Amino acid sequence: MPFIHEDFLLGNPTSRRLYHTFAEDQPILDYHCHLPPKDVAENRQFKNLFEIWLEGDHYKWRAMRANGVPESHCTGDAPVYEKFLAWAKTVPATLRNPLYHWTHLELKRYFGIDELLDANSAPRIWEQANALLATPALSAHGILGKFRVKAVCTTDDPTDDLASHQAIAASGLGTKVFPTFRPDKALNAHAPELFNTWVDRLQDVANTHVATLAEFVDALRKRHDFFHAMGGRLSDHGVNHAFGDFPTEHEASRIFGRARLGHAATREEHVQFASYMMLVFGRLDAEKGWTKQLHMGARRNNNTRRFREMGADTGWDSIGDWPQADALGSYLDRLDQENSLPKTVVYNLNPADNYVIATMIGNFQDGVTAGKVQIGSGWWFLDQKEAMQWQMNALSNCGLISKFLGMLTDSRSFMSYPRHEYFRRVLCDLLGRDVENGELPDNDELTGAMIRDICYGNAHRFLGLGVD
Repeated sequence: MPFIHEDFLLGNPTSRRLYHTFAEDQPILDYHCHLPPKDVAENRQFKNLFEIWLEGDHYKWRAMRANGVPESHCTGDAPVYEKFLAWAKTVPATLRNPLYHWTHLELKRYFGIDELLDANSAPRIWEQANALLATPALSAHGILGKFRVKAVCTTDDPTDDLASHQAIAASGLGTKVFPTFRPDKALNAHAPELFNTWVDRLQDVANTHVATLAEFVDALRKRHDFFHAMGGRLSDHGVNHAFGDFPTEHEASRIFGRARLGHAATREEHVQFASYMMLVFGRLDAEKGWTKQLHMGARRNNNTRRFREMGADTGWDSIGDWPQADALGSYLDRLDQENSLPKTVVYNLNPADNYVIATMIGNFQDGVTAGKVQIGSGWWFLDQKEAMQWQMNALSNCGLISKFLGMLTDSRSFMSYPRHEYFRRVLCDLLGRDVENGELPDNDELTGAMIRDICYGNAHRFLGLGVD
């Protein structure tokens, strides 16, 4: 039997029946990812397995470094085939790391390859995969069709002109591709050089002057309106923790004005300014019925030397351990008091905070929108079997897993769509074991409906993207 077989990760007969009957054929709604819109607009045809699989993949780089692979074969200038061989030699060392599962699931689903990847099989797999990558079936558009992706929500800066999104919308592509409003740089009053460069770009694209806080907010509103006109219905914030120290408008204006003059906000002032702006963004989202996403808990760029050499998103990030409850509770509560709390998904990177967040979201359900405030699926270091189970168990015990929005790729790679299958197998195995243990009824009508909703239906209804 091949390693990736039809019952992979499904540990009992009930799990297998639930997966094959209710989950396997569900389409995908990839409501948070980092796919480059330009690649979709141009229907990118990948030249080789390196381009589609290793290019920009910091998960693999971390494993390769741990296996003694030099940086020249990770982010450096080694020939692409040599980089692939370095990855192939690393794969056997990743046993019990989710990369081993993902690697072979992806080889199977994209290329029909059952052979285990290692130094010996690498040349054959390279040739077989590259031959298929030259076909229309594995172009960017072909992949989206192959995996029945109904919609993709990319991650976009407010200053982006969204030209690629406009091209995609005009192309007639069956998969809908929407922008997501990611205004992280609007909080950076503590780094005035970077902040002012970004604000200058914002005023250009918004075609307005930005010298005051009121003008700053007005420019951001114009961009928010533009994203809405382009079909965007989600925002996203990558923050270490929520911000809950709210200044007066006068205080926020003073901090903004000093930053525009080149004076860095102090640590306390930065928290206050970020708190003010996060209220602004919450109000904008609520006005339009958007869904706000908060990605919390990452400690980024830990290795200063490597960050200076390579920049962000090159594999030097980890889980952080900030207190989350007070600031998150204050933020959600302030918006709720104003009747400006949008639909919200909180993604947690520290598993120690799962129960904190799973209980916090229950404080702000409104009895109107089912699952209005969500704990999102396990992400980054937690998008693997064990951590997915932790997240689903916390949600089940403290809330309603039946209203869970399910999986997303959170990936820059077109090779990541089997992560939805991986999640669905983990979900069905979890529920199947409960049924086999007598902890849930052996009632497919009951359990199967919930599985379908978690795989697709809940996100489809909740997000309001207007897809079939």
